[in-house]
Amino acid sequence: MVAAHWVRRQNHRVATQPGCQYTIRIRGRLGATALSAFPTMVSEVCDGETVLTGLLVDRSAVYGVLAQLETLGLDLIELRRGGPSAAREL
Repeated sequence: MVAAHWVRRQNHRVATQPGCQYTIRIRGRLGATALSAFPTMVSEVCDGETVLTGLLVDRSAVYGVLAQLETLGLDLIELRRGGPSAAREL
């Protein structure tokens, strides 16, 4: 039987890439209820801004956090990526 299309070897790095550390600055002080929307992030308040820091495992996790910020009506000031994959484009 002949395959209908060419089958290529899969890039195994796609599913196993480690996540990246992210820092997210939000205008204002978030209360406990708003912070509960970001259970994997550690928060601190600096100069009237809330800074969330934590590991986000992949691009969809980053977009999920951004969607939560939008849903809650929060003002995003900065999103910064660090960690092992910092040199890659988002």
